[in-house]
Amino acid sequence: MNRPTDTIERETTSPVQDRQTVTPEGVRTDPRIAGVVVRPAVTHVDERGELCEIYNPAWGAHEAPMVYAYQSMIRPRKVKGWIVHHLQDDRVFASLGTFRFVLYDARDGSPTKGAVNEIFLGERNRALIIIPRGVYHAVQNVGETDAYFINLPTRAYDHANPDKYRLPLDTDLIPYRFEEELGH
Repeated sequence: MNRPTDTIERETTSPVQDRQTVTPEGVRTDPRIAGVVVRPAVTHVDERGELCEIYNPAWGAHEAPMVYAYQSMIRPRKVKGWIVHHLQDDRVFASLGTFRFVLYDARDGSPTKGAVNEIFLGERNRALIIIPRGVYHAVQNVGETDAYFINLPTRAYDHANPDKYRLPLDTDLIPYRFEEELGH
């Protein structure tokens, strides 16, 4: 199983119809994991260039103040993750490149426990993603150039005691496998 929603068996000779993934208005049909917010970015363009808004507390996307920010880069076709936080929420902004963010809800008592979300973003589809604590996440660069994202977590990084817990990418605890080859 590569993706949680793909059920095509390799041996079948009959074509399988795609399932609906968006409405005619472009709204995704799969439910989001509880607490996950995807806020599309606004890019202002004029003859001089462009300005893209990353985060504004006035949006109401997250109540915690901004306390820390960092930029991360992923090489083409590489994956970072699985990680989970117990004390902080991540507020990740996809800035440059093409990404596949995969989220897995492992939170006891969550109405979406066990759910997996794939979120594809890139420089032509920028967005801020709120990832609540307790939600495992991994990010893959699905493009051909280095990809950059900015994280505005709700806690500053504690070098002596990091709030970052990892699982291997091929763990059986998460029902998702990253594809060996892209473009299927």
